[in-house]
Amino acid sequence: MNEPVSRGLFITFEGPEGAGKTTQIARLVERLTGAEVAHIVTREPGGTPLGTRIRQVVLLEPDLPVDPLPEFLLYSASRAQLVGQIIRPALARGEVVVCDRYADSSLAYQGAGRGLDAGLLAQITHAATGGLQPDLTFLLDLDPAVGLARAATRGEPDRLERADLSFHQRVREGFLALAHGEPARFRVMDGTRSPDELAEQIWSTVAETLGTVQIGAGQAEAPA
Repeated sequence: MNEPVSRGLFITFEGPEGAGKTTQIARLVERLTGAEVAHIVTREPGGTPLGTRIRQVVLLEPDLPVDPLPEFLLYSASRAQLVGQIIRPALARGEVVVCDRYADSSLAYQGAGRGLDAGLLAQITHAATGGLQPDLTFLLDLDPAVGLARAATRGEPDRLERADLSFHQRVREGFLALAHGEPARFRVMDGTRSPDELAEQIWSTVAETLGTVQIGAGQAEAPA
């Protein structure tokens, strides 16, 4: 058995529009609560007062022109604040952190999607996060056309949802390339499967991981 780590567990959810991240995060949080595992849930961009203001600009004001590089830098500013104010303190307390999107989204959306230089993105991301990487990333994979159709039922589209299908296809390819490059961290999930099936697969993986991770004051047993 692996030795338990000396901090909490950092879990992120990634995927294209309409992949079902919100549903699966809610299901995971229910299981963590039921298992009495200390945790927080947060999101990108957002999670802090500054992040919420940035979210308004980069996502919810789609008619405001924002070029790819400023877009990425705004996401990075939100990320830096979130890491420093929320994520690192929670991990230091030994808690599980569940985050809706993280740096992989910028590499997929602004890198593969918008065409920004991957090396530049990696350098700025490292500076913004202090090199903090998730321990476990669930990538909910889905055909972009299906995901956008799902997203359209939620109301007015945000800036990213308004981009054309070819952009979203590049984003999907970017996510899959990231997962291929880090198979130990990523778990690629079929976003067409039922929410119940996905929730059980995700919980099984998290419960197994918790069995080797020190959570809070002691080492957590894998919850049933």
